[in-house]
Amino acid sequence: MNSDSPQTQEQEQEPSIKASDNSATVAPAAEQPTAEIAENSAAAEAIARVSQLQRQEAAWRKKIAALQASYQKLLSQNAETQADMARLVQEALSELEQRKQALLLSVEQLERRRDRIREEMRTSFAGTSQEIAIRVQGFKDYLVGSLQDLAAAAEQLELPTAPEQTQQDVVETRPSDAVRASGSPPTPKFAEQSFQATTKQIRSILDQYRTRPDYYAPPWQLRRTFEPVHAGRVSNWFFTSGGRGAIRTMGSRLQNILISSAIISVLRQLYGDRLRTLILANTPERLGEWRRGLQECLGISRPDFGPERGIVLFEAAEPLVLKADRLVADGQMPLVLIDETEDLINLSLLQFPLWLAFAPDPQQTSSDFRF
Repeated sequence: MNSDSPQTQEQEQEPSIKASDNSATVAPAAEQPTAEIAENSAAAEAIARVSQLQRQEAAWRKKIAALQASYQKLLSQNAETQADMARLVQEALSELEQRKQALLLSVEQLERRRDRIREEMRTSFAGTSQEIAIRVQGFKDYLVGSLQDLAAAAEQLELPTAPEQTQQDVVETRPSDAVRASGSPPTPKFAEQSFQATTKQIRSILDQYRTRPDYYAPPWQLRRTFEPVHAGRVSNWFFTSGGRGAIRTMGSRLQNILISSAIISVLRQLYGDRLRTLILANTPERLGEWRRGLQECLGISRPDFGPERGIVLFEAAEPLVLKADRLVADGQMPLVLIDETEDLINLSLLQFPLWLAFAPDPQQTSSDFRF
């Protein structure tokens, strides 16, 4: 048994060896299809990846082509825009150049006109002034001669003798009674020494306006700031011109209205409701400025303006003269105010007891200034 057991062991080992040899030959045969499958899968993935990259490349090429087309379109639009801008700038420059030439031509024409006006003023103003002086002197001589003839005719009349009055009755007669009896207003004589009381009253009123302005004063009293330059012009009109003369313009209509308001206020305190102001300006717009300015300076309203009111506005001198004649005949005191733009002055305006004309600045006198 012992001899059979080694042999049996050898026989048992031989099949095992054969089996192991068979397994060794079978393993390479099984691994070979797996490697091929892996290689095929990698190749398929590579092919798919290449296809995907090719598709992406095609998509990007399309996008690049679209962007290039858009870029070219924008370049063409930009070129057109620049061309349009250049054309507009050129047209604007041409228009500005034309306007510049037109303005230069206008400036040259105005300069020639200014030089011509200055030359006319230098050559003809003296002659015009002399002609005006001759006309005024002739009118004065006419008035003097008429008064002398009237005085001579009055001396030849035989008047009935009036009952004698005592000196005391004469002294006690008030000026207002005399005015009512005669039916005509007295002629103001502010510059004469016999009217010292009136002069003192006027100066006191002007000093009050200048030093103690009352912005809430009753109607017909000045409600604005009154500077020394305004007071000087008003005093000169009262005491140097005697209430009849011209004042050089203050440079603006509002300043002229302020001076006129001060004069109206002073005369209103002297004569009361008997004072009637007549304003002459040649356009409705300027008369509107006078009305608004007087309302603000004197605290009056629209009902104070009108044919039968305290202030009357006129665009022409003829109806003003007729109105002033009727006021004088009714015993009223007309005050004539003439705007600075009135270059044609009616000599009939100079016959009234109170008148004020605003003379334009000599530097701005027009060449057609005439009387």
